[in-house]
Amino acid sequence: MTATNTTIRALSVAQRWHDFWRGHIGEWIITRGLRVVMLLIAAVLAARFVSWVAQRVTRRLDLGFAESDALVRSEATKHRQAVASVISWVSIVLIGIVVVMQIADVLQFSVGGLVAPATVVGAALGFGAQQLVRDLLAGFFIIVERQYGFGDLVKLTIMGSATDATGTVENVTLRVTRLRSADGEVFTVPNGQIVKSVNLSKDWARAVVDIPVSTNADLNRVNEVLHQECEHARDDAVLGSCCWIHPP
Repeated sequence: MTATNTTIRALSVAQRWHDFWRGHIGEWIITRGLRVVMLLIAAVLAARFVSWVAQRVTRRLDLGFAESDALVRSEATKHRQAVASVISWVSIVLIGIVVVMQIADVLQFSVGGLVAPATVVGAALGFGAQQLVRDLLAGFFIIVERQYGFGDLVKLTIMGSATDATGTVENVTLRVTRLRSADGEVFTVPNGQIVKSVNLSKDWARAVVDIPVSTNADLNRVNEVLHQECEHARDDAVLGSCCWIHPP
């Protein structure tokens, strides 16, 4: 009797399960739900692949500077790294847009019916998105014109700020520039707010070093010692390649 009841229950559950997948919900899951899930998985994999390629490109660009400081890079390498970052970001955005359109098509969501409302909403958002568009355009020209790149020491004059932001560039995107100051502070500056940029390390740089000496010291002897140290730095295997001129 117990075995018969168990069999009847199993058949009942199987019938319900069969009816579920043959019903509207089950049919929707099989025909459309799986396609939506596959599109989302494909989008995630594509975005991760783009990020992986960008990291590989950046790592390969850094191979030529493996023995030097991380901030010592050629101007061409800085530019290529910034371009790779921007291309990665834009590619991920495009992937997202394409996937959203494909999902809307799978769900039979009429995009054409949203044209008129989207025009009104777009016009309203246009006024609020002016700053975003300005940031994107400014970032585009910063990268194309090679004003500065990763590792450069820059001083930025920011709109509405009484003080300049000075630091080492850690990241440049289409929207923002991220700096780290000598005190460890991180500045995130929208590109559209940058009025003037001063690159303190483009092609070459000069550092002013103050060396305190006693008031009764022999200045001629001090100059002689400093000159000798400069000569030693120029003849050094590591520092010599960084010196472009002879000691005065």
